Amino acid sequence: MEHEALIRLSIFIGLFALLAAAEAYLPRRARQVPRKTRWRTNWGFSLLNTGALRLLAFGLPLLAVGAAIDAAQNGWGLFNLLDWPSGLEIVLAILFFDFAIWLQHLITHKVPLLWRLHRVHHADTEIDVTTAIRFHPVEIALSMLLKIGLVYLVGPAALAIILFEIILNGTAMFNHSNLALPRWLDKAVRLVLVTPDMHRVHHSVHRSEHDSNYGFSLSIWDRIFGTYIAQPKDGHTKMKIGLQWQDPRPSKLGWSLWLPFIKR
Repeated sequence: MEHEALIRLSIFIGLFALLAAAEAYLPRRARQVPRKTRWRTNWGFSLLNTGALRLLAFGLPLLAVGAAIDAAQNGWGLFNLLDWPSGLEIVLAILFFDFAIWLQHLITHKVPLLWRLHRVHHADTEIDVTTAIRFHPVEIALSMLLKIGLVYLVGPAALAIILFEIILNGTAMFNHSNLALPRWLDKAVRLVLVTPDMHRVHHSVHRSEHDSNYGFSLSIWDRIFGTYIAQPKDGHTKMKIGLQWQDPRPSKLGWSLWLPFIKR
């Protein structure tokens, strides 16, 4: 779709700048590692992931949005076989893909090989808006392949995929941000969306806590499937974030890229 990439990039940059400024003025936790040290590594991951997706697009020309267009042209996928109102299909598609991302996230914690990749994200010893872009390139490529497969299965409109990815990226940055929300606001927002305090529990070093609160956007899936934990047992200001065995090396890009191949 015309200008789709530019629109998404503009929204991403705008939200990132807004959240980075907000967490600087209203931090939930005091920083222990200088911003520039972690941000250099986390942005390095973002650039590598962009490159990985470009390589994937070179070998597989249709990424998620292109797959939706291709599926529509060929009449593939559930929604392309149904004659439902477009607005309803878009809402259902966004809900479906949000659940799929929730389930994918849960599976990455349960399958040892996938956890090796995903623990790169959890190795960040602090979380802020940049943690939302800290993923291993192989995990990002696998996630895109899964998304493409689901697009062909479900047949959503391209607009639904664009809206879903904008919502996913925006809410992921929001709930990873080191932002102190008033308790009453956090309580109200988390009825629908995952808040920073809710997702921070997921980054706890305690296994029982990091195996909870898998949602990136909607909070309902964790409530429905019993994986919701409201607060960390050590409190938000004292809880330890990251992996139990780790040291300061996650701030280094090279070490973090090699982490999936380190036996722990």
